[in-house]
Amino acid sequence: MRPILFLCIAAALLAGCAGEPVQAPISKAPAEQHPHHYARGGGYYLDDGPGDNPPADLDSIPDAIPRMEKLIAACNKPYTTMGKTYYPETSLEPYRETGVASWYGRRYNGHKTSSGENYDMYAMTAAHPTLAIPSYARVTNLENGRSVIVRINDRGPFRSDRLIDLSYTAAYKLGLVRGGSGRVEVDSIIPGETEYAASASYESASPQEAPSRNEGLYLQLGAFSEKSNAQHFVDQHRGELADYSPEIVNSNGIYKVHVGPYPSRIEAESAAGKIARLLDITPVVTRQ
Repeated sequence: MRPILFLCIAAALLAGCAGEPVQAPISKAPAEQHPHHYARGGGYYLDDGPGDNPPADLDSIPDAIPRMEKLIAACNKPYTTMGKTYYPETSLEPYRETGVASWYGRRYNGHKTSSGENYDMYAMTAAHPTLAIPSYARVTNLENGRSVIVRINDRGPFRSDRLIDLSYTAAYKLGLVRGGSGRVEVDSIIPGETEYAASASYESASPQEAPSRNEGLYLQLGAFSEKSNAQHFVDQHRGELADYSPEIVNSNGIYKVHVGPYPSRIEAESAAGKIARLLDITPVVTRQ
């Protein structure tokens, strides 16, 4: 279990999300169902796990909406824990990494995060060792292609085999709760610059200030670590996607299902809305 650090407020040291979350093998589980029926203890580290009375419909909890926020300088200073020194980003920078995501639940619900905010296991947040606080990232489950957007407001995990710690709801929406962890891709989001979920809106800029680089926009419907899983996704939805001609793109060993291109953001978002209704997913606007 990783040590508890001091809160990062004023000149204090950084805090981590206390304790190692769920100790379990990498999950290949499908989307979660009926989280309030899971047994307490047993399958969860130190009795961590779902709360007693979770919201009735976790799927209805919206993703975090990226917006420009002032970075907390004290949270983004170098720090050392468990014999390793970390150097957090001091500005919003492009970031893309694949690794294992885990999650933390009721054991830490209500405790202070590194940002000084109380941890809410039912909010769309996450802990990362070096991404700036606060910032935003898109996390994609590479087994089932599901994506969510989270707000980074905490530090951790501090194990070499873990990339990011997700809130309970974020893990649930990605299908990672039952197994405890799973392989993901993490992409930083820079409001006003980075493309992200088409259903979200830019809060940092007016329509006139939003990015104008619209040529060659695609919709990403899923991302997978195995090409066979990407092909299964395409085959499974071939009927619904008959008008969209999906293709599988190999991006540094990650197999992404794209449709497009679209000459403008308006057309891309229109198609994203139709596909979202057909498949019950949130397409991501991207460039191939």
